[in-house]
Amino acid sequence: MKKLNLQSNIIENFRVTDTQKKALKRLAIATVRDLLYHFPTRYSHMSEVTTIDQAITGELVTVYGIIDKLKTGKTYTTKVPTASGVLTDINNDTLFITWFSQAFIAKKLTNGEGVKLTGKITETKNGKSMVNPEFERVPNMPIDTHDSLFKNKSTNEVEFGYPIYPESRGITSKWMYHTIMKILGSGLLETIEDPLPQYLREKYNLPSLATALVWIHAPKKQKDADAAKKRFAFEEIFFIQLRNQQRRKQHEKMHSYNLEVNENKIQDFINSFPFEPTVAQSSAIESILEDITSSRPMTRLVEGDVGSGKTFIAAVAAYATIQNRPLKRSTFGQAKKEQQTFGRLQVAYMAPTEVLATQLFENFIEYFSGTGIQIGLLTGSGCRKFPSKVARESWTSISRSQLLKWVKNGEVPIVIGTHALIQKKVEFQDLALVIVDEQHRFGTKQRMELTVKDARLPHYLSMTATPIPRTLALTVYGDLDLSVVDQMPTGRKQIITEIVPPSEHDRKQVYADIRTRLDEGRQAYVICPRIYEPDESKANALLLKSVKAEAQRLAHSEFKDYRIDIMHSKMTKAKKEEVMQKFYNHEIDVLVSTSVVEVGVNVPNATSIIIEGAERFGLAQLHQLRGRVMRSTYQPYCYLFADAKSDKTVERLEAIVQAKNGFELAEIDLSLRGAGDLAGQKQWGISDLAMEAIKNIKMVEYARDEAKHIIENDEALESYPELKEIMDRDHYHIHFE
Repeated sequence: MKKLNLQSNIIENFRVTDTQKKALKRLAIATVRDLLYHFPTRYSHMSEVTTIDQAITGELVTVYGIIDKLKTGKTYTTKVPTASGVLTDINNDTLFITWFSQAFIAKKLTNGEGVKLTGKITETKNGKSMVNPEFERVPNMPIDTHDSLFKNKSTNEVEFGYPIYPESRGITSKWMYHTIMKILGSGLLETIEDPLPQYLREKYNLPSLATALVWIHAPKKQKDADAAKKRFAFEEIFFIQLRNQQRRKQHEKMHSYNLEVNENKIQDFINSFPFEPTVAQSSAIESILEDITSSRPMTRLVEGDVGSGKTFIAAVAAYATIQNRPLKRSTFGQAKKEQQTFGRLQVAYMAPTEVLATQLFENFIEYFSGTGIQIGLLTGSGCRKFPSKVARESWTSISRSQLLKWVKNGEVPIVIGTHALIQKKVEFQDLALVIVDEQHRFGTKQRMELTVKDARLPHYLSMTATPIPRTLALTVYGDLDLSVVDQMPTGRKQIITEIVPPSEHDRKQVYADIRTRLDEGRQAYVICPRIYEPDESKANALLLKSVKAEAQRLAHSEFKDYRIDIMHSKMTKAKKEEVMQKFYNHEIDVLVSTSVVEVGVNVPNATSIIIEGAERFGLAQLHQLRGRVMRSTYQPYCYLFADAKSDKTVERLEAIVQAKNGFELAEIDLSLRGAGDLAGQKQWGISDLAMEAIKNIKMVEYARDEAKHIIENDEALESYPELKEIMDRDHYHIHFE
């Protein structure tokens, strides 16, 4: 083997089949470093060894027994080579074994030989079976699952088996383990530098990088594995905090628009609304107004529950901004310190979908009617301007070139749009405030493209309706100031959430209740369940089939007298926008959909939502889905159609019934979920290991404080070359990914 380093390519240094190459690509493993940092989610602990009769269908288990009836063959249709056999355990129970594309195993093992098998139990017409299990020869069979084979006789400690890694079709934990063992035994560990400063490792009792890599991939005991996990979790959170602190420091050096706040005008604007702001809304507005009077760019996130009134806060921020005049410019176009006597500073408000952008445009027309302020809408499918020259109380469609001209010369102070706002042709005269709705759905690059449209950096206000736990907010949004809107406007009714068991009687009653509301003029959503299928394209195809089948079933039975349509992720963006617009216009009574409606248009008339297969969704997603019907003063209802078999599932669903708001639910969700079930990498760009550690508020605070201390004293990291290399190489600004 060649001498390895962390950048060494896996494919060039190890024997890898074409199937394994594809699997490694899916897992984003290209280098030795990638593989070493591909941590186990769990270990095949001997406490998990079970007998065949106790093995639960769908669970990953380890069983011991005698293998017999070994033979090779081919599948009937695709002619894939197979090996098969029957395992008999100590209780004479049998387990049918099949290995696909691994016919050689039948020749490698011998009838009557003792083996250990690890895999998922499935139920077939012949009984329990296991497909493609990992196997290991065992010369001496254990008497039972607590046999001394599993214990270190000198310490009486339970020893570990193989680590279980996140896998992809074509590559196994066993392959990863053996490859990693070769890497660890190659002498590489002696050459790598530890990026965590020694004083931090000593202060928090963390193992060195070399030790931690051995302990996480090949622990001898539980405390070694725990120590390694602690080290890597701290490392990841610390690096994220370090990047956040760097960004904060850099931001403090930048210049923005030092705005004046006319409190009387702003109060008059607030008084024009037909409701009193909540204390939480007022607090957020106060913080924003304080931020924009500074010459340092505001970077604030407003985190509010669904329907908590974040758009109102955005409107006040926009109004305060456009009350300011642009600065006079020199002959060469450079800004002076003196204000003009005409014109207004500008605001860009970006939404993730055209439907949402259009709705925000309509909301702002309502908010700003009578003020004479011009508002533009810029999307991929068209442009509008308010007010119309012909009818001052309504908007008019205009050409794209005309709107861009007015935006460039500053005539239109408020521009609402989608990603179209960040195209090169869109130029602002004096962009002083950028508002981004559902901010984690936009990439960092998109955010920065908006904020550098003008010579000075505009103030930045982002909004999210995804409440997250405080520890996660400290990590994910460490470079932003946070305003939490945790109160609902007066008049909103608490949603009634019910768990509906799979009995026909209970479901019939729900359908009857919804029909009553439909007859009263309301609307409803039916959400089809997630589908567990490793192949994403296959999962999407099955989900599409599920949506169509459910819509057809409902159209011929429970809702045969109502207008039904469907929406799913395979639709084009334009088609999804069209369906949502029809639903908004009440041309559809019941919308059958996937969870693609999780963040969508505000349809106050929709008051009921059925979520099929509710046990398959995370709590945060369930809350987002039920938020679709929490947009008006009508009584909202959410029905969780669930087949909850385990106590843990029941506990999770009960939590959403009892939780008063999304913030409370987010904390419960984090505490109930385990590693591998947190969706951290997918949603936030954080590994599941770090997500698990985020439950520990002290660790997060320590990491933040240490990062802050380092950046305050050495922003360029000149005294920390290993840290500097990591920051230059990796991108730990994660919250917009």
